[in-house]
Amino acid sequence: MRNSPKSSRITFIILRYMRRPVIVLITVYAASMLGWVLIPGQDAQGNPAHMSFFHAFYFLAYTVTTTGFGELPQTYTEAQRMWGIVSLYAGVIAWFYALGSIVRLVQNQEFQRSLAERRFVKEVSRLSEPFCIVCGFGNTGALLTRGLSDSGMTVVVVERNPERVQTLFLRDYRAQVTGLCADARIPEHLIEAGLLNPHCKAVVALTQQEEVNLKIAVTASLLNKDVLVMVQSTSEDFEEILATLGNNVHIIDPFQTYAKYLAAIIENPAIHSLNQWLAGTPGATLDQRTCPPKGKWILCGFGRMGQWIRKSLQSQGVATVVIESGPLAQDTQVDGLIPGRASQENLLKADIEHTSGIVAGTDSDSENLSILLNTRALNPDIFTLVRQNRYRNLEVFQAARADFIMVPSLVSARRILFLLVAPLLKTFFETLHGPTFLARDGGLNAAVDILSRTVGGTQPRLWTLDTTAPGALPRVMRDGKAIVLGDVLRDPEDRNRRLACLPLVMESGQEPVVMPALTTALRPGDRVLFCGTPHAVRLLEATLNNEYTLRYLITGVDEPRGYVMRWLTRKFAAQGTPA
Repeated sequence: MRNSPKSSRITFIILRYMRRPVIVLITVYAASMLGWVLIPGQDAQGNPAHMSFFHAFYFLAYTVTTTGFGELPQTYTEAQRMWGIVSLYAGVIAWFYALGSIVRLVQNQEFQRSLAERRFVKEVSRLSEPFCIVCGFGNTGALLTRGLSDSGMTVVVVERNPERVQTLFLRDYRAQVTGLCADARIPEHLIEAGLLNPHCKAVVALTQQEEVNLKIAVTASLLNKDVLVMVQSTSEDFEEILATLGNNVHIIDPFQTYAKYLAAIIENPAIHSLNQWLAGTPGATLDQRTCPPKGKWILCGFGRMGQWIRKSLQSQGVATVVIESGPLAQDTQVDGLIPGRASQENLLKADIEHTSGIVAGTDSDSENLSILLNTRALNPDIFTLVRQNRYRNLEVFQAARADFIMVPSLVSARRILFLLVAPLLKTFFETLHGPTFLARDGGLNAAVDILSRTVGGTQPRLWTLDTTAPGALPRVMRDGKAIVLGDVLRDPEDRNRRLACLPLVMESGQEPVVMPALTTALRPGDRVLFCGTPHAVRLLEATLNNEYTLRYLITGVDEPRGYVMRWLTRKFAAQGTPA
């Protein structure tokens, strides 16, 4: 725990601001005390008497609190009273000066940052559960923090903008979320955020500057080789450098991710409804099916997003026409390029009247909305995909009623959230596309039908079970009890009834199994990704944390829990008499 440097900094700031006021106070009180000692007084018999240093300090001590105890230890002379007036007013002026310095110290931003930093370090050092460090609290960082909190994971935020840090503390999160106003590029701040803490699960770099994200990723990888590092990047140069850092570094490119997602939707529209449903999108259900057409598409804007979407569409055999107003990147050649803005004239040149889909993918929200309006005027039936750059414009884009709205911050946040909360979900989608699962169980559509019948509804919960994690499951396994997936999915209220929950992926050994049978045995070291209703997941968590409930669901016998009842049960069992 790195408290000493922060304490030293705070002490230095206090001494720097309060050095002169303290010297003034000491000087004023020392001079006042010396005057009281030197000025002769008079005792009751009229003899000269001098006040001691103790009595002088006592007089100044009770007068500074505006409390009067009279003239002690004897009645003062006129000279002493005159000196008392001088010393009292001098003390008042000195104290006003000192109080003003204290106010300036408290208002000093460096002092406030040092105090906040020390409180932050103490709070992070007390974390005893897995947490994630999010560097950057912009649109993507805020969305990811909300998703992680809803999933029950603790989040530590490092953000340079003090206003964003203040909004962090004003929001209502389900799990603990703490933040620090600091530059995450500085290794010291990452260490303060818990990078070297054994409970640190991941470091996510989501700032708006890709150079900063690169520095954060390099620093985190070098300081802690075991931590998972996730970086948002859309630059090929930076991605090449990040790829050299090892397998623990994941590069999140929202445009590449969405382009692959679009190609998958064109191949099988059920992917979109399943993805939206698993992500907990409000109102999303498994029955909603949106099918992008496979005819010709128009790409308005040929930046990073347009290039990736063009590659994905071409992989599905979809022809494309590009409209681009700016210069193309070096060594980039596009057949049939239409230079200029996506005006109605250029859209007509692209034969929009006979086009199946259009992508408004520029980096300007107003430009994308104008493209959508021009498109609707020329071809109302065309499939529209619009890029929304700023999350705060969500209401406007929803009112435009595009078929698909691509929000880069939401794509990145959702991808990272799935990797952190449900890492086996990637295996789930990859296996559903494979020919083996397609031939065995009917593929994705069959899996969607099973989920719809078993879980259904909206906003399901994803939860990963680790059989080695502390709880009732390892203890029951050590006793030699045979446990299958169907046992843990029984309802504690009625063990003959199943919870509204299904295992999506079971990782046992080298080969993961998608949609495993409920008769599959659980073994130490297995990991299982479950999907179910929030109520079913809560019951499942409670079952796996209660040894007696778990044994009852496995055997159907409600074993006694108290010491006396267990002793009686063993005694009657030894005698062959039913308890």
